[in-house]
Amino acid sequence: MSDRRSFIRQSAALLGTFALHQNFAAAFPDIKPGSNSRNFNGAEPAFAKATAGEDNDFWRQIRLAYAASPNIINLNNGGVSPSPRATMDALDYYNRMCCEAPSYYMWRILDQDREPLRDNLATLAGVSPDEIAINRNATESLNTIIFGLQLKAGDEVVLSKYDYPNMINAWKQREKRDGIKLVWVDLDLPSTDEDYLTNAYTAKFTAKTKIVHVTHIINWNGQILPARRIADAAHKQSAEVVLDAAHSFAVLDYKIPELGCDYWGTSLHKFLCGPLGTGMMWINKEKIAGIWPLLSSPEPNNADIRKFENLGTRSFPIEMGIGYSLDLHNMIGSKRKQERLHFLKNYWMSQVKDVPGIKFYTSPNPKWSCAIGNFGFEGKKPGEIADTLFGKYKIHTVAIEWEKISGVRVTPNVYTTTEELDKLVKAVRGMGV
Repeated sequence: MSDRRSFIRQSAALLGTFALHQNFAAAFPDIKPGSNSRNFNGAEPAFAKATAGEDNDFWRQIRLAYAASPNIINLNNGGVSPSPRATMDALDYYNRMCCEAPSYYMWRILDQDREPLRDNLATLAGVSPDEIAINRNATESLNTIIFGLQLKAGDEVVLSKYDYPNMINAWKQREKRDGIKLVWVDLDLPSTDEDYLTNAYTAKFTAKTKIVHVTHIINWNGQILPARRIADAAHKQSAEVVLDAAHSFAVLDYKIPELGCDYWGTSLHKFLCGPLGTGMMWINKEKIAGIWPLLSSPEPNNADIRKFENLGTRSFPIEMGIGYSLDLHNMIGSKRKQERLHFLKNYWMSQVKDVPGIKFYTSPNPKWSCAIGNFGFEGKKPGEIADTLFGKYKIHTVAIEWEKISGVRVTPNVYTTTEELDKLVKAVRGMGV
């Protein structure tokens, strides 16, 4: 034990030098943490213009914390976000350390250091550490839940055609394997009508409804759904709620209990900017024992959330790197980050709204959207628009054709500058019909 403590002290001293990295240190000379006050009480959030739009010195310093390409304007952060420089330095350090004596450093040192990370993630999420499992992405988190739920033939699951394909396919597999019934919700998006969005789900509830699957922020266009209201209605029907938070965690300023769900999963390599291939799962403490682990466990019916982390050999450096991205997020502050992401989305959308032929699939209202914006042009395929943006302007976006959405998804992050979005505006205005 004394050797381990000595090792940790030495490691902490060495890792502390990461903060002295020239680019990283230059990024944070006078920054104070942002506020973390809640704004999910049902009212439309009030956004502070000074922090979101005018404090460009602060946000330029944040950009220096990332190794953002000066040659490509990356506006597909909704897919995966880059990690901060400090996270990349930590990955390099931990990887080299593990490769010196893998079984010792991995299993005797870093395997135990997962617990402080779990505690820090739980603090941000507003839950108990004993309800948090660390894994590789939202697909793994939610598939573990979907395949672990004890459902039988005839049980009904309510889900949307706009849910993420990996989750839809998981439910379809359960339908084929176990004979459950999938009940589909269709939506006209974007929408700012809370009654309409809620009723689209509740109208599908029956006495046989066991699970309601809700995507908090729809990845195709950034639509925020009234998750708490849907969850409350589901619980009145004695149904449980699975929430896909891949695009809302570290974007919206909330704590998991505020959403009223029973099961929750996210990716940490999106807006938390964790290392690629990191995710997190939350299950209500009372329900952990009832979920079968996706991979084998010596005690599959126990109530220890760690049974879902029985992955065998995996990348411990990647897990340890999460903490450095979490530090940057906490330094910015959840509320201030949400404000900035909404500001950036509306910054470019508001300047192209009068372009002839343009169509938006995202609302500008901060209650119903945040970072993600989606637009299209009458008579133009999304792929054609995205190809033009990159081929002519080196602006990286993603074409979306899904159900009734046919546009290009634009997703800035906190390191994105308004000057970069000015180039997007110029490009879009030049594409008008």
